[in-house]
Amino acid sequence: MRTIIEPFRIKMTEALPITTRSEREALLASAFNNVFLLDADHVTIDLLTDSGTGAMSDRQWSALMLGDESYAGSRSWRRFEQTVREIAGFKHIFPTHQGRAAERILAATRLKKGNVVPNNGHFDTTRANIEYVGAVATDLPSTEARELQSEKLFKGNMDLGKLEQLIEAEGAGNIPFCMLTVTNNTGGGQPVSMENVRSVREILNKRGIPLIIDACRFAENAFFIKEREQGFADRTLLEIAREMFSFADGATMSAKKDGLANIGGFLACNNDSWADDFRNLLILTEGFPTYGGLAGRDLEAISVGLLEALEYDYQRYRHATVEYVASALISRDIPIVRPAGGHAIFIDAAAFCPHLRASDYPGIGLVNALYLEGGVRAVELGSVMFGKPAPGGGEEIAAPHELVRLAFPRRVYTQSHFDYLIEVLDAIGRRREAIPAYRITEQAPFLRHFTAHYERVG
Repeated sequence: MRTIIEPFRIKMTEALPITTRSEREALLASAFNNVFLLDADHVTIDLLTDSGTGAMSDRQWSALMLGDESYAGSRSWRRFEQTVREIAGFKHIFPTHQGRAAERILAATRLKKGNVVPNNGHFDTTRANIEYVGAVATDLPSTEARELQSEKLFKGNMDLGKLEQLIEAEGAGNIPFCMLTVTNNTGGGQPVSMENVRSVREILNKRGIPLIIDACRFAENAFFIKEREQGFADRTLLEIAREMFSFADGATMSAKKDGLANIGGFLACNNDSWADDFRNLLILTEGFPTYGGLAGRDLEAISVGLLEALEYDYQRYRHATVEYVASALISRDIPIVRPAGGHAIFIDAAAFCPHLRASDYPGIGLVNALYLEGGVRAVELGSVMFGKPAPGGGEEIAAPHELVRLAFPRRVYTQSHFDYLIEVLDAIGRRREAIPAYRITEQAPFLRHFTAHYERVG
């Protein structure tokens, strides 16, 4: 059949809150024009993030009942460890309460002030944890990534030439590790090819630099490799994932994405000395190494979810959903990052709002317009999230792109919800010149987008 259906049926429903325009205006004002500060009870379609917001399967809910809550060495831990090792093959595996805990432990134990960490695209918490210890997070996206509207494949790749130049300029001794984020979230959810992973590994091997994979969406990346890269069409997603991880010395993972769970993550490596450092800090800040801040039931749910994420029918349906929305928006002249990413639609807010400058925060304007028009919550990936203070003061340095991400929770919304989303964006698009500028009135020193306060300008 030509129609790609959801490979599941619905057993339980959850009521959606429906609000009026006037109610949403008052609610957004009381949240200081920051949708992060809204109560979820006031959001109709929540596309703020795909992290921990998915629906678990009957197998996962069943697995919760098998949770062994022993403090040390539980059966649930052994099942979790076995599953992660089956997929990724690492010698040392440490559960954490979520991905940013793994990032924090990695940064705190391996980095010092002035170190440089290259990446195809650091996401917000990865960058913040690196910068918190005084190191420098450097993005080296492919040249194709700059072409937001092009249909070139594997735009999430790392620029190999710039990686070699950075190593030459900084010296291998000042680069404790290199990271690859799969898929590349800051670059529009774009995938990384197996060839690029292999080539990065080869460059690093020459200088003795370890490779760490940010594996939040490893299964989605494996799907793209199967569908788009020559030589992988007949391979299973599990086989592709294993090969991808085989090039790495370690990994950080938020199981709230391709673990299909509501909480959890892990940090993994092959180096015994690194493992000792990870273990010691994990005990201090997360918990005993066989639970890492998670309940046994969570370890069970993640163990099931990691393998479900590698089911081809599930990935095929998920990507068909993203493509469905992308095609509808393109036909309505709404500028998005193309081709569509694996977990989200990324709108080019600068192109959508040509009357606004980067310093006007067009992404915030579009995010707020989405909420006011239809109760849809999204997130800005632009100069609020990734802008930097200018050296010596003055106007801050803008982000490379002004994007708004519509992240799709896994197995949550149906086609009619996405048709509604398309209708909301169509209505905003016809009045886009009315989207106002915003300025920040209050912000935190790190990850300011979570708690910042904004006011309209003009």
